[in-house]
Amino acid sequence: MARRCGGAGRSAGPVGMPPANSIGMQDHTAAQAVAAAASIQALLFEEAAQVDPCGALPVQSLALLHTRGLLSAPLPESAGGVALNAPCRRLALMQVLAHLGRGSLPVGRLYEGHVNALALIEAFATPEAAARWYADAAAGQLFGVWNTEDASGLRLLAEAPGRWQLQGAKTFASGVGSVSRALVTARDEAGGWQMLVVDADSHAPTIDRSFWQPLGMRSTGSFKATFSCIAVQPADLVGAAGDYYREPAFSAGAVRFAAVQQGGIEAVFDATRDFLRRLGRTDDPHQRVRLGEMAVCVASGRQWLLAAAQQTGCTAVAPGDNGSAVAHAHLMRTAIESNALRVLQLAARSVGARGLLAPEPFERLHRDLTHYLRQAGPDAALCAAGTYVLSSSARAHALWKE
Repeated sequence: MARRCGGAGRSAGPVGMPPANSIGMQDHTAAQAVAAAASIQALLFEEAAQVDPCGALPVQSLALLHTRGLLSAPLPESAGGVALNAPCRRLALMQVLAHLGRGSLPVGRLYEGHVNALALIEAFATPEAAARWYADAAAGQLFGVWNTEDASGLRLLAEAPGRWQLQGAKTFASGVGSVSRALVTARDEAGGWQMLVVDADSHAPTIDRSFWQPLGMRSTGSFKATFSCIAVQPADLVGAAGDYYREPAFSAGAVRFAAVQQGGIEAVFDATRDFLRRLGRTDDPHQRVRLGEMAVCVASGRQWLLAAAQQTGCTAVAPGDNGSAVAHAHLMRTAIESNALRVLQLAARSVGARGLLAPEPFERLHRDLTHYLRQAGPDAALCAAGTYVLSSSARAHALWKE
């Protein structure tokens, strides 16, 4: 169990996406997962304030993800899940991620990694291997995806036919210590990137905590994880070399972290409004203008989440058909980032120096959201979206699905 530490917490108000049954793309089963995420939001918010000062992992929040059925929710229905990763339940997934992000951006980040790992397993693992990992998730094992590395990297070294050794390190290994099933990418001897799942309970990596000294998102525990002499068999592999970067899934997956960030934007909005109400500053016309502009950003982000679900509808995007889906995901992450930066600026002006002092929640929310926005390749993403629209012959109204 991770150590808890002091700090006052206060629950955030329930501002979020439209009710799950208000959009035709939802169903009762998916709505239950959305309701489960909404029901624990205040509890996540409380623990986030308690563990942030010392950067402890939010173990109670992670336990709630299991007891409320959210760790198993991404699994196919045949494995006892809700199939949140299915295209026709994309809206429910967006809502779940936004609810969790509103409660705690670190918890939202860890859950997004869990969802991503299970999506990759569903897409590329053998049925036998997938069934084993599905059972782990249903039993409460937390999955994560660790792909980033420094110059030392992670290597898959062949020992004999069908036998390898895993050697090396991953950086930004979010949740290390709580993630018990880590989906990692390792360079094989042919130079390809091979996915595999490491049982971190049996093969715990060496953790370098000095690597993670962040501005925010402290309690994700994104340390450097080093693996040494770990035996790997074919049953541990996920797909073939190069599958991790296969489009459109790789780039289009940005909609998931953008959904968590949208929840963070809404948490900042709620904290700012609560602060102004408590101090009796709601009659100030300047504050009203700022909150109005912040509300525009919140509403804009919610529409982007709806559109992200709409782009896939109830049919999967065909492999190789990565133009529209990927470009739209790039635009979404760009828009959410822009909204977040504007909301943070307006909120800081609204609460002033007093609101930036801990234990006011805005101090932590500002750090967490600022740090989480720093996802890889923002300029390249926008450039790729621009390339797509310039190469398309469709008129503006027909660039995306309606």
